[in-house]
Amino acid sequence: MYRRHVGVVVPTDDVLVAGLRTGDEETFACLLNGWSGSMLRLARSFVSTTASAEEVVQDTWLAVFEGIGRFEGRSSLRTWVYRILVNIARKRATREQRTVPWTSLVPDHVPTVDPQRFRGPGDQYPGGWRAFPDRWPTTESEVLAHEVRSTVAAAVESLPIRQQVVLTLRDIDGYGAEDVCALLEISMVNQRVLLHRARATVRGRLERYFTGVDA
Repeated sequence: MYRRHVGVVVPTDDVLVAGLRTGDEETFACLLNGWSGSMLRLARSFVSTTASAEEVVQDTWLAVFEGIGRFEGRSSLRTWVYRILVNIARKRATREQRTVPWTSLVPDHVPTVDPQRFRGPGDQYPGGWRAFPDRWPTTESEVLAHEVRSTVAAAVESLPIRQQVVLTLRDIDGYGAEDVCALLEISMVNQRVLLHRARATVRGRLERYFTGVDA
């Protein structure tokens, strides 16, 4: 009846679907609080303004309520909802004549991290980090400290929207690479590039925090 997601126990799809079909307010509040943030970021990657993205999310929830009776469970409820959102966002983007597709990403050749930080091809562990910052936290309490969480949140918010969405879907919402590619209609290569750059930026911000560079 329940499953654990990112450390939080939430109802299973069967429970959520049943709640939506009966108009249960608690079920709606659970989904609204849990999913709307990432849905807004995903919608914002297609449309031109935050206001438009908010309308896309609202239209998505309306479509979910109207169509929940047709949900057959062939995918997870979240994937089904997000696919509805992507379809609505794309239609709105077309009306706005916004022509910046996800597939237009052309990776440049500027490394996101100094290559000297990695071990060379002749090393026992080629491609691995040579050394980690010596002041990284070592206990769970330090990792979960308010300042660290704020630093991570600020780093994620500062990412270009495409990187932010991919990082959110992969590392926060728990989607696999193939699911993200299917939702966003991007290639596996583009997905990897976006995720790598996003993770490198967030890691870099954390490293500067722990080494006092930003102080």
